[in-house]
Parts: sequence; C-alpha cells; structure tokens
Amino acid sequence: MALPEARACSRLLLQPRIILFGDSITEFSFQEKGWGTLLTHRLVRKCDVLNRGLSGYNSRWAKMVLPRLINKEYNSKNTVAVTIFFGANDAALKDLNPKQHVPLEEYADNLKSMIQYLKSVDIAEDKVILVTPSPLHEDTWEKECISKGEKLNRLNSITGEYAKACVQVARDCGTDVIDLWTLMQKNSQGFCCYLSDGLHLSEEGNNFLANQLWPLLEQRTSTLPVLLPYWRDVDHLHPEVSLLEQSS
Repeated sequence: MALPEARACSRLLLQPRIILFGDSITEFSFQEKGWGTLLTHRLVRKCDVLNRGLSGYNSRWAKMVLPRLINKEYNSKNTVAVTIFFGANDAALKDLNPKQHVPLEEYADNLKSMIQYLKSVDIAEDKVILVTPSPLHEDTWEKECISKGEKLNRLNSITGEYAKACVQVARDCGTDVIDLWTLMQKNSQGFCCYLSDGLHLSEEGNNFLANQLWPLLEQRTSTLPVLLPYWRDVDHLHPEVSLLEQSS
C-alpha cells in the first residue's frame, strides 16, 4: 500500500514568497535580530522570506544578475513582494572607491530597469518595495575606513542624493518606497544608534527597518492562509482528512 505521504506529493504545498534583494545590509539581514529575521518570524507558516542579498554589490551589478535570481519559471508565480535595497555602494565617492561607485543618473536608471524586468516576469510594480540607502554617520564610518588603511569614502550628503533619486524612481514607476535616509534622521537625538559601524545597521536599525516594512508587507500577506491546520484542529482519529485533503 502506498504511503499517505506519497499521495500528498502530487499536491505539494508551495508557500508564497517575499524576496529581499539588496547589498550587504540585505545579506546580513538574516543574522540574529536582523530585519529579515524579524520579518521571517512574523510570516512563519504564511510566507517564505528569501534572502538574495549580495554584499558589496551596486545597482549596476544587481541589474545584471537579477534575471539569474528571479525568473518566470522559477519563482515569480508565488511572489507577493520584492524589496530592492541598493544605493549605499553606488553612493561611494568615485575618486576613492571607483569599483563600487555608480553615477547618480545611472543608479536611477538601474532601479527602473530592475522594476521593468520584474514586470516582464509577472511581478507587477505593486509588489515591489524600494528601500533608499540609510544615512551615513561619517565619523564612525571614517574610523572603519582608517582601520583598513583607507580614507573616508562616502558622505552622508551624497548618500542623500541617491536616496532622493530612489524616491523619485518609486514615484515614476508606481512602487512603494521606504525612505530610510529621511526617516532615520527625523529623530532629533541623531541616527548613530541605528548604525553599527556608520554604514551597516545596528540591532536598533534592523528593528527600525523591519517596523517600517511591516505595514506594507502585512497588506500583501494578511489574506494568506496559514500553512496546514493548527495542531488542535487536526482530527487525531482521521489525521489524513485534516492533513492530506485540505489545501491549507
């Protein structure tokens, strides 16, 4: 007799997914108390959260690799949201960090290209959430640079120009946007607490970003069913009825 599990294989339960696409701030988001970890915890059994963060990448490289990470056949069908979080490396000063620097106009064009690509694989603009680069605390980041034998290679004012460009792209393309650069600097007590090294997020910064993203993600996931029944609702005399004959 075939195992009940074998019967269920033909009805594989595929959870919807949220894809986090960005640079190191996204890659590190699955660390303990990272913003990706916090979102994953809130969405457990409702939605898979996939980390596609690429440390050190800028929008130029991101645009090139995006089709290798998301396509219509593999993972666009069940995607309910994609975050695009680039700009911290693009905004590096050209003279001091030419490898990561991307000119402001090209940065905006790259974001638009990524949104257009996602639309071409059936991920509409209402599923896309842009995130601007966070503010740069220059004194703290300069210490990091000096410790590596380098000069300060970013400025908060320049990062702010990239954040403004990101917001404008969102307006032009009809996507949601989290203006992290502006939001983190609204607090009169300063924004250093949100950053661990002047550039990357601290525990407080991770929590801040997760809380900013959550209302937008909750809108997209609130109607999703929980994967499989709550254990108290399983018919223990006939568990196959609950576990194999229900879709959620």
